[in-house]
Amino acid sequence: MADTTIYTRQMCGYCTAAKKLLAKKGANITEHDATFDPELRKQMISRSGGASTFPQIFIGDIHVGGCDDLFELDRAGNLDALLNS
Repeated sequence: MADTTIYTRQMCGYCTAAKKLLAKKGANITEHDATFDPELRKQMISRSGGASTFPQIFIGDIHVGGCDDLFELDRAGNLDALLNS
């Protein structure tokens, strides 16, 4: 299963929902809490090509986007294949 990285912030419902879906799928999740870490936030924005909202999700080297993007991948039936690539 591909490694999954998620940049989060505290008290973020979208972050919680995304983490729950990924956990349900059995993903290997590495979480970076950027709430109080400007360097992590800069890293996230750079890595995502400018996206600054939370969460930002990466499966392997692929930038998935945010929570809505993750759920759309799942609804389209493409999330499992991406996680298992």
